[in-house]
Amino acid sequence: MRICIVGAGAIGGLLGVKLALAGAEVTLIARGAHLAAIQRDGLALTYDDGRREVAHPVLATDDMRAAGAQDYVIVAVKAQSLAGLVEPMRVLYGPDTAVVYAQNGIPWWYFQQHGGPYEGRRIATVDPGGVIAAATEIERVIGCVVYPAAEITRPGVIRHIEGNRFTLGEPNGERSERVIRLSRLMTEAGLKAPPRPDIRNELWLKLWGNLSFNPISALTRATVDRIIADPLARTLAERMMAEAQTVAETLGIRFPVSIERRIKMAEDIGAHKTSMLQDIEAGRRTEIDALVGAVAELGRLTDTPTPHIDAVYANVKLLEQVVITR
Repeated sequence: MRICIVGAGAIGGLLGVKLALAGAEVTLIARGAHLAAIQRDGLALTYDDGRREVAHPVLATDDMRAAGAQDYVIVAVKAQSLAGLVEPMRVLYGPDTAVVYAQNGIPWWYFQQHGGPYEGRRIATVDPGGVIAAATEIERVIGCVVYPAAEITRPGVIRHIEGNRFTLGEPNGERSERVIRLSRLMTEAGLKAPPRPDIRNELWLKLWGNLSFNPISALTRATVDRIIADPLARTLAERMMAEAQTVAETLGIRFPVSIERRIKMAEDIGAHKTSMLQDIEAGRRTEIDALVGAVAELGRLTDTPTPHIDAVYANVKLLEQVVITR
């Protein structure tokens, strides 16, 4: 099985190591010092218990043209980087290549093969101008909800923090052979990869925590445990989650747990520094549009008020501008 991972960072790299060690022909798309280290020494995955796994991909490169057609392309870049990659990625596609979007937030394809009243509608916040949809056949798309946390500790080395679940699903809800095949390989690699007919429900369950804790942490510089422990910050998170729940339920989503239970799930992770806070500290663009802006857009689409989400979104967008232009 030929698999190319576009964006061999923390999550993409974790997948790359696991899939390569399970016997897949893995190509990693990376750049800079990280790429040089992978080409020289392979890609290492470390664990807090002292274990270390090293994989040597079939190819590690920054030139997608060198990789050839793939069975699966796993896109593990952050949502804000996707528009600039969709055209270059086409060199990786054969007639039957599936593209797995392992990204946070509301995906660009959300209303594609949706079957509801908004079938085919473009979400401008995550696909401005329709660039992504124009370059990607929806028939290639497989949805993926990413639960693990990992970080690059130095070039060529990724530390696994927690979690091993990557839920998979077709946008149209079918239990397809290509999803089952990928699920089996990922399971053989030691990951949990359940195929689900209701991938959008699971997208929202993950997003529920990200749309609140991530931007609050970016604004306050607090880890998730401190946000939950602070009565005012926790209340803000709860109100954002309640607004998002109303939006999602208007679109037919049903949440399997309560807001309180979802917060407890985040609390159990401990003193976690969110990816959005890490991006702000590094002076990088954040996932604010996919995590928060898209939910605000869906609120407007469904005539659902989202005042807390709107306010936090506006503040993080300004913070992002200040940090990047500093």
